[in-house]
Amino acid sequence: MVILGLGSDLIDIRRVARTLERFGERFTERCFTEVERARCDARLARAEGYARRYAAKEACAKALGTGFSQGVYWRDIGVVNLPGGRPTLLLTGGAAARLAAITPPGMRAEISVSLTDEPPMAQAIVIITGVPSEEAANLSPLVTSASVPVLRADRAGPGARTGRV
Repeated sequence: MVILGLGSDLIDIRRVARTLERFGERFTERCFTEVERARCDARLARAEGYARRYAAKEACAKALGTGFSQGVYWRDIGVVNLPGGRPTLLLTGGAAARLAAITPPGMRAEISVSLTDEPPMAQAIVIITGVPSEEAANLSPLVTSASVPVLRADRAGPGARTGRV
């Protein structure tokens, strides 16, 4: 296993709350997937949910090495939850293409994400690892975009912890 990218982000939840008040759906539709919007809008702590996901997108863009440029857009990165509730990222479009570009031949990418908040702050850490193809048998495709498979781990790693997502 080799680390292909690492990113972290810290955001003030109050800033996200003000942005939601000021711009509403214009902000959420620009930055978040339909799945993310449905999950956050169904919660009482709406701003906290959006803040965690915003931080995850920022952290992932940093881990990809592009930020939000070179064809990587906000909605190309989506936080989804595995059946047990553990968060992971679903990449499409430019983000999926960038992931494929940084993944060495004979390896498959695995994305690990950790989300947390302690008001007034929310934080995300994203680690992208390359797993040799023989180990990749334990991974399953999450989405395919432009013939680029994006993978998720079906098992929790050592010390994995799930929080509110």
